[in-house]
Amino acid sequence: MSGVWVFNNGVVRLVENPGEWQGRKMLVHLPTNEVITSYAVLERKLLALGWERYYDDPELLQYHKRSTVHLISLPKDFKKFKSIHMYDIVVKNRNEFEVRDM
Repeated sequence: MSGVWVFNNGVVRLVENPGEWQGRKMLVHLPTNEVITSYAVLERKLLALGWERYYDDPELLQYHKRSTVHLISLPKDFKKFKSIHMYDIVVKNRNEFEVRDM
C-alpha cells in the first residue's frame, strides 16, 4: 500500500495518487471573503496593505513592506502558485488571508 495519508475535516484517508490531492488549496482574503484567483487580484490586496512591488528578478513577482523585513517571492506563472506560497502570504499578513481546502 503506497500513497499519502491526508487528514481533512476530521477524516484520515489514503491518497494513492498524491497528485490528486495537490492543488486543492485556495487563498482567501478574509475581510472580503474573496478567493484569490489571479495575481492581479492578489496584487490589489497586497498593495492596499502597504506592500510594494519589486521588479529586480524577471522570473519572480516580489513584494516588500517598508515597515518590515518581509519579502514575498512568488513564481511568475500563477499555475505554479502553490500552498507554500499561500502560507507565506498568510504568515506575513495575519488576519488578512487564510488558506482553505477547496
